Amino acid sequence: MLTAPPLPTPKPTTSARPEPKRSTHGTLWHFAEECLTQTATALREARAAKPSELAHAIDATREAHAAGKSADLLEELVRLRGHAGEHFSRAILDLGQMIADTLALHQPIIPFAGKLIAPSFFYDSFDHLHQIARTLLSPVIYAEDTDAIGTGSINPVASALFAQEIGDAVYKRFGIHPFVTATRLDYESWTFLTRKHFEL
Repeated sequence: MLTAPPLPTPKPTTSARPEPKRSTHGTLWHFAEECLTQTATALREARAAKPSELAHAIDATREAHAAGKSADLLEELVRLRGHAGEHFSRAILDLGQMIADTLALHQPIIPFAGKLIAPSFFYDSFDHLHQIARTLLSPVIYAEDTDAIGTGSINPVASALFAQEIGDAVYKRFGIHPFVTATRLDYESWTFLTRKHFEL
């Protein structure tokens, strides 16, 4: 069973906007826990959730991870708040924007991402990245060989973490620094792509 470390005590908000920390852990669920921890910290910094509802959403996300299921804190939080239909999508987008505002990395929204062809050759070449993408729910939305690669998610923390992992993996194998973009996806595109790329 997954045992997760407690969330760190939130640091006082400063005017400096920190870069997401890169993962140095070896297992897939450490990526999920790192993403969860950083997302929760960003939500606290942005005052985007009450402590009690955030704690419940964190528990729900960790329960999914402990069962071996990919889950994102933003989706769990919006579900906990009882949003439905188009209000669900809007609430996800609003939370994503609040998190994006706490990060130094600008992440534009890509509304046409669902129409892009899945980069199967990239996933085949980097199977471990495919597994990380599935865990973080941040699909690769395009890959021009190993020169330019993009990933996206409803959660800016997830896409930023995965973009760093992509850059590191390509550099380790080929000795080149690819141009890697991290973007935000609308909820409908994200659910479509996660089903298509990860068979969820």
